[in-house]
Amino acid sequence: MSVEGVKQPPSGPRAELKRQAIVRAARELFLREGFGVGMDAIAAEAGVSKVTVYNHFGSKEALFTAVITGALDEPLAGDASAALEHLAEAEDLREALLEAARSWVRSVRTNDDVVALRNLVAAEAHRFPELGRAWRHHGPEGHHPAVAAALRTLTDQGRLVIPDLETAIIQLYALLVFPHMVFGSYATHIDDDLTDRLITSGVDMFLGHYGPQPA
Repeated sequence: MSVEGVKQPPSGPRAELKRQAIVRAARELFLREGFGVGMDAIAAEAGVSKVTVYNHFGSKEALFTAVITGALDEPLAGDASAALEHLAEAEDLREALLEAARSWVRSVRTNDDVVALRNLVAAEAHRFPELGRAWRHHGPEGHHPAVAAALRTLTDQGRLVIPDLETAIIQLYALLVFPHMVFGSYATHIDDDLTDRLITSGVDMFLGHYGPQPA
């Protein structure tokens, strides 16, 4: 049910195709020209009217948020997402989490757009503070619901003890993903051997902290 006074975005298959085209066009232009690119240019790139762009997103900040959210979800698509979904049924949680972590980190290391978009937020934040607010608004659980769902399920099963899910998600990112994003922002890459050591020790640290403790 729509809320009186709040305009709902278009819905249906055709509207979804237009929405996807707008997000793709915006992503390409944001990366090429920065956040200062005009909404008319984005509309032209997507093959729609500027009115259609505003009907779907309402503002450039909302559109940028959609671009960021979609890009951050990409590393958890495919194999990484499937590995996370199977954690709850894995007999050996450590080995299953290692497999999921390797898929996730491999995707992060090869996804240059994610690093470029994150750097765009940092570069433009002083001129467009709404970018930083849009980034923070979603939070780690909002960025990667697959991670949150996996950890929540394992907690419900009693295989992990996580009193603060948001903190645990950030810690998991810090152990597995953030090193590559930080090094990548300086055009430096962590080699394969060190990457695997970071993954193995990171998983062990996470499970050591959040695994059930002996009575």
